[in-house]
Amino acid sequence: MRIIGIDPGLTRCGIGIIDMDSQRRAQLVHVEVARSPQNMASHFRLDKIRRQIAAAIEQHQPEVMSIERVFAQDNVQSVTSTMWVMGIAMSEAAAHKLPLAIHTPSEVKAAVTGSGVA
Repeated sequence: MRIIGIDPGLTRCGIGIIDMDSQRRAQLVHVEVARSPQNMASHFRLDKIRRQIAAAIEQHQPEVMSIERVFAQDNVQSVTSTMWVMGIAMSEAAAHKLPLAIHTPSEVKAAVTGSGVA
């Protein structure tokens, strides 16, 4: 199964694609960071990230998308902008008819390293 994983962020959005075999062994296919400059208007920043997510989907043809859920912090602005990026990633999953899973940071860490506190 080919999976695209999104670690949402407005300044830096992680995009990774792996192939997972039936024994749950992962092989890295692609990794990149979609960056947007802070001096750019928010809607243009979101569109820049959206286009990079769409390009990764179109180039690598994943079967499912996984997004890391926003970690609730005291910084409301950071949470808000991260949620915007989650929204555009979710919209790209819908546009490409991909099933979608959303995981907490602890779930992602546990799946990758075996420990949720890594």
